[in-house]
Amino acid sequence: MTHVAQGSEPLGRRGERDVTMAPESWAGVGSAVASLMFLWAVVRPYFPSHLHIYLSTYTSKLVGLVYPYIEITFAEYAGERLKRSDAYIAIEAYLGATSSDRAKRLKGETDRDGSQLVLSMDEYEEVTDDFQGARVWWTSSKTTPKSHSFSIYPAPEERRFYRLTFHRRHRKLIHGSYLCHVMEEGKAIGVSKRQRKLYTNNPNYDRFEHKQLVWSHVPFEHPATFDTLAMEPDKKQDIIQDLLAFRESKEYYARIGKPWKRGYLLYGPPGTGKSTMISAMANLLDYDVYDLELTAVKDNTALRKLLIETTSKSIIVIEDIDCSLDLSGKRKSEAPSEGGSEEDKKKAVMKEDKEGNKVTLSGLLNFIDGLWSACGGERLIVFTTNHVDKLDPALIRRGRMDKHIELSYCSFEGFQVLARNYLGVGEHQLFESIRRLMEEKQITPADVAENLMRKSVGRAAEENVEACLQSLVKALKECRSKNEEETAAATETQEAKED
Repeated sequence: MTHVAQGSEPLGRRGERDVTMAPESWAGVGSAVASLMFLWAVVRPYFPSHLHIYLSTYTSKLVGLVYPYIEITFAEYAGERLKRSDAYIAIEAYLGATSSDRAKRLKGETDRDGSQLVLSMDEYEEVTDDFQGARVWWTSSKTTPKSHSFSIYPAPEERRFYRLTFHRRHRKLIHGSYLCHVMEEGKAIGVSKRQRKLYTNNPNYDRFEHKQLVWSHVPFEHPATFDTLAMEPDKKQDIIQDLLAFRESKEYYARIGKPWKRGYLLYGPPGTGKSTMISAMANLLDYDVYDLELTAVKDNTALRKLLIETTSKSIIVIEDIDCSLDLSGKRKSEAPSEGGSEEDKKKAVMKEDKEGNKVTLSGLLNFIDGLWSACGGERLIVFTTNHVDKLDPALIRRGRMDKHIELSYCSFEGFQVLARNYLGVGEHQLFESIRRLMEEKQITPADVAENLMRKSVGRAAEENVEACLQSLVKALKECRSKNEEETAAATETQEAKED
C-alpha cells in the first residue's frame, strides 16, 4: 500500500491535462458563475415547490454524469452524540500511522511512555491511499455551528469528521474489502499504541443541550502490581485467576446472556490497600481507570451519560461508596401526610424536587446491572468501603458485586512482601518477634510500609534495615490487641443500631 500526500490528484477535482487557462479566462468564468447564482436567487422564490424537487433531482443526475466520485462521511459522534464513533477512532488511528510521513500539516502528541512525539494528520489535511489498484482520498475536517456574538449560552461544540472519496467503479471493492481493512488495521494500531488513562468526571455542563466532555483524564502511571501487594499468596492468586478468566470470557458471557462486566467489592479498615488493589488490577489487565465521584453527578440521567462515555477495557471505580451518597435503602421520599398544612405540603414537595436532582439508589443500581450497563463490554465495576455493614444489601448482592474481597490488617505474609519491597531482605533475626506481635496486634499495611521506609539516605544498608525493623516492632507494641479491636468494633455497631 502506498500513500501520497496533498500534491497528488485530490478528489478528482484537478485534471490530468497539461492545458492551462489564462487569468482572463478564469475571470470570465467566475463572472458568469456569479451572474447565474444571482439570477437563481432572484428567480427561485417564484418557482413552485414541485419544480424545486424536479430541478434538484435532475441536477443531481447531471452532476453524477460529470463528477463520477462517491463520498462517505464518518462523523466523530453518531446518533445523539452520546458516544464517540468506533469507526472514527479506528480511522483516526489508521491514518495517523499510515499517512503521517507524507502529510504536510501534522499535529504532534506524546507516545504511551511520553518519551517521544507521535505525528498524525492535522485537520483540513488531505491524503491519498492505494488499495488493490484503487485510489481513494481521505480528508480531515470539522464544522462549527454558528452562534450569536452576545449570546448567554455556551458556544456550540465543533463537529469533526473524516471524508472518504473514491471513484464509483471501485464501489464494491471499497464497501467489501477496503473499509474492513481500515477498521481492522485501525483497531490493531490503537491497541498497540494505547496509553492507559486515569479519568475523573467533570461537573455537569450539559445545560442548554450543548454537550461538553464529561470525563477528563491524565496518564495512568501508578506502579502497583500484585507482586508488590501485601497480601496472602493464596488469596492474591485467587484474585489474579478471577481477573484473567474475566478478560478471556467474551464468548462465555454472550452464551449465558449476561453483559460482559464484573463487580468487585473491596472492603476493610482504612489503610489496608483498597486503592492499591485497584491499581494492581488495572496494571494486570492493562485497563483504563474511571474514578467516578458521585457527589459531582447531578442526577440519574447524568450518571447514565457518564456510563455511556466509558470505553471497554476499563475499571469504573466508586471509592468510599458509603460516604458518597445516602444509600440507606430509601428509594423515594415519604409522601406528606394528609392532615398537614398547605405550607408543610409545599415544603415536602420542594424537598422532594430537590432530592430528585440527585443520584438515587435506584439510579445507581440501574447503572451497575440495569439495561444501560450493557452499553459496551469488558468492564469492571469496583466499589470500596470502610464499613460494608452500612451499605444496602441490594447494592452489594451477587450479580452486582460478584466478588467480595476483604482487605484486612497486615499478616506476616504481607509483611514479608513489604520487607522485600522496601528493604530488599527475605529474613532477619527480628522477623520472629514481628511474627508473634502480628498474631496478637492489629496493624494496617500502610502503617507497616511507613515504618519500613528507610530512615536516612547516608546510612548503611544494614543499619537502615535494623532501624526500620526496630521501628516496626515499636509500632506493633503500641497497637491495640485483637481483643481490644473486636470489642471496639462491637461497641461501634451497637451504637449505630441505637442511633
